[in-house]
Amino acid sequence: MTTTQLRIAVLVPCYNEEAAVATVVADFRKALPAAEIYVYDNNSRDRTAAVAREAGAIVRSERRQGKGHVVRRMFADVEADVYVLVDGDATYDAPSAPRMIDKLLDEHLDMVVGLRVDQVQAAYRLGHRTGNRMLTGFLSDTFGHAFKDILSGYRVFSRRFVKSFPVLSDGFEIETELAVYALELSLPVAEVETPYYARPEGSFSKLNTWRDGFRILGTMLKLYRAERPLRFFTVIGILLALASIIFAIPIVITFIETGLVPRLPTAVLSMGLMIMALLSVSSGLVLDTVTRGRREMKMLAYLSQPASKRDAG
Repeated sequence: MTTTQLRIAVLVPCYNEEAAVATVVADFRKALPAAEIYVYDNNSRDRTAAVAREAGAIVRSERRQGKGHVVRRMFADVEADVYVLVDGDATYDAPSAPRMIDKLLDEHLDMVVGLRVDQVQAAYRLGHRTGNRMLTGFLSDTFGHAFKDILSGYRVFSRRFVKSFPVLSDGFEIETELAVYALELSLPVAEVETPYYARPEGSFSKLNTWRDGFRILGTMLKLYRAERPLRFFTVIGILLALASIIFAIPIVITFIETGLVPRLPTAVLSMGLMIMALLSVSSGLVLDTVTRGRREMKMLAYLSQPASKRDAG
């Protein structure tokens, strides 16, 4: 099966992208002539859907607001061998798509991420750049180093990744969830440098640096709790145990010197904190077993899907 024989789907989530979506459709139509281009409109208040339809895209809609909801709907509805996910703001380089697809197929990967390389200073705001580096560093320390740009909206996926990935996020946290899923199952992934451009005139970013940054960080903490419960609850247990010991030290000293326990409420607090510490570690042990079972189910769902491949003929 050659690249032209593969079913390639370009997935474009859009919200108020009237100024850019026609360019995105035209550029990817030129870069991937055999691909089907799907634009999913997410309650846009402008002519995004009409413009995309006029440009030749297959237009569908998702009424639940948020990029995560749109990606969930796309992954469920669209059937293809290779999936290209790209934002509808015309900031990503369509000619890089064939190179990313070739890498996915030739190296038998499940996800290729477009590593953004700024073409102009205005393309990537300072706050977004700093936040991306901080979140990428946190992800690397927590789940292992595999990505330099976890928030890139330009990705190529195999079919088995798309059809086995359980989308849980609602908004822009979806990129983080995609990265964590790949790292958690040790899936073969890679990054490819791709030009990153400024938005065209009339197009505006929907990403709020602080609000969405905290939401993404919150998603990471939730995923860390869900995927690394033993570490998470052990750290909490250690902190509670240390607090218990700090409160108990003067009580023990007084008891040794006088044989009395004058500060009974503090003693009760210390004992309660130690009990909570033991319960926290116990919860981590139980949840770690549950998490291993969930991970096995995810891997079985992943392996049940056929891999995307390119035969020589």
